[in-house]
Amino acid sequence: MARRYFGTDGIRGRANKVITPELALKVGQAAGLMFRTGDHRHRVLIGKDTRLSGYMIENALVAGFTSVGMDVLLTGPIPTPAVGMLARSMRADLGVMISASHNPFDDNGIKLFGPDGYKLSDEVELKIEELLDSDLATQLAESHDLGRAKRIDGVQDRYIEFAKLTLPRHLSLEGLRVVIDCANGAAYKVAPGALWEMGADVIEIGVEPDGFNINKECGSTDLAAISRKVREMRADIGIALDGDADRVMIIDERGHIVDGDQLMAVIAESFKEDGRLTKRGIVSTVMSNLGLERYLGSIGLDLLRTPVGDRYVLERMRADGYNVGGEQSGHIILSDYSTTGDGLVAALQVLAVVKRRNKPVSEVCHRFDPLPQVLKNVRFKAGKPLENAGVKTAIASAEQKLGSNGRLLVRPSGTEPVIRVMGEGDDAAVVEAAVDSVIDALTKVAA
Repeated sequence: MARRYFGTDGIRGRANKVITPELALKVGQAAGLMFRTGDHRHRVLIGKDTRLSGYMIENALVAGFTSVGMDVLLTGPIPTPAVGMLARSMRADLGVMISASHNPFDDNGIKLFGPDGYKLSDEVELKIEELLDSDLATQLAESHDLGRAKRIDGVQDRYIEFAKLTLPRHLSLEGLRVVIDCANGAAYKVAPGALWEMGADVIEIGVEPDGFNINKECGSTDLAAISRKVREMRADIGIALDGDADRVMIIDERGHIVDGDQLMAVIAESFKEDGRLTKRGIVSTVMSNLGLERYLGSIGLDLLRTPVGDRYVLERMRADGYNVGGEQSGHIILSDYSTTGDGLVAALQVLAVVKRRNKPVSEVCHRFDPLPQVLKNVRFKAGKPLENAGVKTAIASAEQKLGSNGRLLVRPSGTEPVIRVMGEGDDAAVVEAAVDSVIDALTKVAA
């Protein structure tokens, strides 16, 4: 069944165009009705990042949830993984994160978590979609059953303590100079606080949100600023989170980028050495570099691949019992601790390895040489560019150029109107040419 509202990571779009107060109101009502089961007093916990539109969406969601008889707990800005953790900890029936993750400020979104702290399944989201298109006015609570709303204190401290407890209590980060870039987003208070409490010398950037500057020239999707700051301050490491802090990228002491594939290799090897891996392998997506797969094989571990999207990684992890997974983009899921990607927790695991080995980050976090990989995007306005005959021919030709030792992936983004084209192989020039040929064909039909 086609999904009208939900993408790969909740409902997302341009604020006040796609994500309107009317839609948020209906989402609150539909999701509230879906999870209003039993005779107990029902509650939903709502967190958000720092976008200007968060105020509008938050108020509309409150109206929706309270109108169907659910009490609302408002946290203010906190990371997405904190919503999952707190929903479970506070015995909420539902958790909501208002965020468009790494997108610009003028986008926003609504992510839903069940009472177990995990994002909702496709089946549950489809049932909510059915409710969204139904006559919700006939299903509202009676006047005496309306919900209440209140802001709760202390949630940031609770998340900081949770993050710290993912490491051994004796471990200190004293002696490490850390640059933390919070993308002017949801973790702008908790991430520096956790690092400082663990003894690090903390240098903060991206911690002055104004409603407009989330992910703007900062954070895990724009690493120029943190790379400069690491070199300028002669820091040992840079940690770059995205707007809702569910992904992370690392900068080594030379200012070079360490992506999610390398981080998964570091964490997987550390967990293997400590006997903490529940299976002999990890889970990642089709986007992860073949170099990661080869490296894991060299240390006796497998790489299981899923479609793109952290939800699909997590589904495979839960189904098959794996406790380490993630994406090249920096979504790292450590299911012993979190129910979703957690940038801060993943960074702390890497810092623990750095402290234990007492070597530079450039050495600790370089586990393999990645194969040449090219990723390019084409934005489209409408239609289905991938069904065009010329595009199909270009894709087939590019696959032939790459041969059996290369890979070509062409897919629509689940969060924005973009076609992503990724090529990988042993010869960088061949990979570049193959990707460009597909990009050229898409550009002709996507305008």
